[in-house]
Amino acid sequence: MKNNSIFLHKKTKNTDNTSGTFFTERKTEPAKRSGLKYIQVIALVFIVIIIIGTILLTLPISTKSGENTSLSGALFTSTSATCVTGLVVYDTYSHWSLFGQIVILLLIQTGGLGFMSVAAFFSTVARRKIGLKERELMQESVNTLEVGGIVHHMRFILIGALSIEACGAFLLSLKFIPEMGWGRGIWNSIFHSVSAMCNAGFDLMGKKSAFSSLTLYYNDVYINLVIMSLIIIGGIGFVVWEDLKDHGFCFSKYKLHSKLVLVTTSALLLFGAVTYFVFEYNHTLAGMSLGEKILCSMFQSVTFRTAGFVTVDMSQMSSSMISIASVLMIIGGSPGSTAGGIKTTTIAVLVLGTLSVIRKRKSVTAFGKRFEDELLKKTLAIAVIYIIMAFSSVSIICAVESASLEAVTLEIFSAVGTVGLSMGLTPLLGTFSRIWVAMLMYFGRIGGLSIILAVAGREISTPIEKPIEKISVG
Repeated sequence: MKNNSIFLHKKTKNTDNTSGTFFTERKTEPAKRSGLKYIQVIALVFIVIIIIGTILLTLPISTKSGENTSLSGALFTSTSATCVTGLVVYDTYSHWSLFGQIVILLLIQTGGLGFMSVAAFFSTVARRKIGLKERELMQESVNTLEVGGIVHHMRFILIGALSIEACGAFLLSLKFIPEMGWGRGIWNSIFHSVSAMCNAGFDLMGKKSAFSSLTLYYNDVYINLVIMSLIIIGGIGFVVWEDLKDHGFCFSKYKLHSKLVLVTTSALLLFGAVTYFVFEYNHTLAGMSLGEKILCSMFQSVTFRTAGFVTVDMSQMSSSMISIASVLMIIGGSPGSTAGGIKTTTIAVLVLGTLSVIRKRKSVTAFGKRFEDELLKKTLAIAVIYIIMAFSSVSIICAVESASLEAVTLEIFSAVGTVGLSMGLTPLLGTFSRIWVAMLMYFGRIGGLSIILAVAGREISTPIEKPIEKISVG
């Protein structure tokens, strides 16, 4: 039987008069792997899900008026839901029927947990054996650290997420059912729990006021705490979930990844709340009591990072806070979570790398562990790709839309970070801008570096190192 890499050839006497027979070994190139890369499969499946969602949302049954939704509007909504962003061109309650709202919710759930999580669930139910390629695809889909135990990990993600969403829906129902009645109260509880857990930011509060989000609950401590908790849990990532499950609150036993996520997340939440309180004291927080200002500052700090729900009028936000919010939005949540952005661990590695240069250390360390050099190059690439995409898009949209720089900046950074915050610009966007922003949401959900790798050609090996020559920087 022929081997693909090494096989033997039988020879007779040679010209040296050497008697007998002998074997010579001939090496051939290993068989090349064919087919799509895992990240290419993920990118393509997300496109297929968006297309299916677009088709369903264009149907008359999806709208309350019974009329067809424009293709650009349906595409934008489907992309926003699948990429768990929350930017909307139509008020979700006023425009979409119950069927349309269910489609949006299913897109949010599939996009938030990763399509491979859902596939793993159905494979488990059907008792179908999951192969190595599928396991590796699952690992890439939810951005876990290793392929070992990935099926168990996926089951944990699904069961954990659905359980948390069920708890969130129950807690919200205690408030919504007395206020809205049984049917509408239960549906609102389920919808907002899933939307918050998946960091999507879609809401059904348009019955009271279109595009109002949660502004009518700005002083409701109970609703604020439940929604904030769901957003944070969904945004810290599945790896952290497992550490919390396995080690409780014993921080010293956590993986380095979990330690970085928890510390960075806490620091960003505190920074966001303090800066919002200071800069918005006489703007969006004007006229509120001290307790209400603190509650709103905490809520906006949480939602700036990942979600898109708001309890204040974003159109009144100061320029200073818009710039800070843009930074928080592009950082986003954590790897392997329902959130987008460059991720908390990326910014943590960049900051630690900067500190190591300042302290003249040869390696970058955290919590007694050292980062590999390749990781530093990857984090730098991710940051540069996101920044270039964000700022170039601001310039493009400013050129085609008659909107202020602040409104466009918030819109673009919100799309790239898959956050969903807007100063009211989204419904006013033209067809070109809608498609461009939809592309940014897709870019932000799949990941900037992942998309570059998906479209890049094969890796070019360089066996000979190039000579070093010094240059000046800084």
